[in-house]
Amino acid sequence: MKFLLLSTILISGVFSCTPKKGGSAGSSNVNLSSEEDKVFYSMGAMMGQSLTRLKLNDREFNALQSGLIDSAKGNETKVKAAEYQGKIQEMFKARMDKIAEEQAVKGKSFIEDYAKKANAKKTDSGLVYIVEKEGTGKAPKETDEVEVHYHGTLIDGTVFDSSKDRGQTAKFPLNRVIKGWTEGLQLMKEGGKTKFVIPSELAYGKMGAPPKIPGGSTLIFDVELIKVLDEKDKKEAALPEGHSKHDGHNH
Repeated sequence: MKFLLLSTILISGVFSCTPKKGGSAGSSNVNLSSEEDKVFYSMGAMMGQSLTRLKLNDREFNALQSGLIDSAKGNETKVKAAEYQGKIQEMFKARMDKIAEEQAVKGKSFIEDYAKKANAKKTDSGLVYIVEKEGTGKAPKETDEVEVHYHGTLIDGTVFDSSKDRGQTAKFPLNRVIKGWTEGLQLMKEGGKTKFVIPSELAYGKMGAPPKIPGGSTLIFDVELIKVLDEKDKKEAALPEGHSKHDGHNH
């Protein structure tokens, strides 16, 4: 499974980088003159996002592309690729571990500074949070399902997910999300708003959640707890679109 993922990532590289004259990898000279060209470019743009995790330089991009083209065209390859499968996995793991370590160090420093802010609190697990608005309703339990609005960023401000940006709340069981959410939401009450700073060990750990969340990342969430769902809410949420209790249908 891991090698299949690696192969997919590496194969996708040819679509996301085209050598410039002089051997430098880039895509500024690509002429997308047809819809078919744009389809293939879009495929590469989506798949090639995973390559950002490897932090490849131009020389490495060119080597990757050269090997892919030789193999795809049936040319004799310059090395026996099968002999390098183990080294591919070793290199991938080494680079991912390095990135995760770098992210973890930055995250630890960020959390230490954030914990010094006025009104900031830190739990035994390492979760740091600031209550921006106290809720007055029900507090959820780990086994409850909740409705929330949230905005998630990395410590550098990069947005990786946001129900607010989508304009649609999210509903999910509290025991099926990252540990930082499971713990943090139980500290809130309906109507409350809290900013959480979640260390990587309470989020996605060393693996991260590619392509948007690197391994070792500390995450920041602005969360509004709208409602702790009861059985009636869950049934209505499960109904097909256009079949709510307000649309004239009987259930």
